[in-house]
Amino acid sequence: MLHLRRQPVDANIRQAYLTAMLRNRSVPVDIVLPHITYTNLAEAIDWLTARFEFVEYYRYGDPVQGAQLHLGNAFIMANSARPGRSSPAALGSGTQSLTVFIEDIESHYAHTRAAGANIVEDLHETGYGELQYGVEDLEGHHWLFARHAHDVSPEAWGATVITPLK
Repeated sequence: MLHLRRQPVDANIRQAYLTAMLRNRSVPVDIVLPHITYTNLAEAIDWLTARFEFVEYYRYGDPVQGAQLHLGNAFIMANSARPGRSSPAALGSGTQSLTVFIEDIESHYAHTRAAGANIVEDLHETGYGELQYGVEDLEGHHWLFARHAHDVSPEAWGATVITPLK
């Protein structure tokens, strides 16, 4: 198991952190960074890069315990299963759905289909303005790949806005 040593926070760095979020090349802060668990992480990394065209940024552990991958500006952490963390295949049910936005969704869909991935929702336009498709990965995680097709207000398709965006 990888053990990280806590470093004391320098007073100057702490002050900068309090006034503005620091940039950390290891953890992007302007997006959600999901952590996804796989029983065979090395195989999953190969699968995600071959079928979804993710790019591996880094990995750690021997054997590999974790890796960060990205597709454009969408980042994920992939982790090895261990007690308390499992994949949908091991659990027997889905645990979440991840949406990744891709500009050239049509080419991505064609590549993913040709690579033999389990397409569970063909490419289509939704009532809320997305061109998207759904796919399950090798361990049952559900993914949506999408591109904005139209600007549609939530009210136009039946949602109720609770707190308007500013």
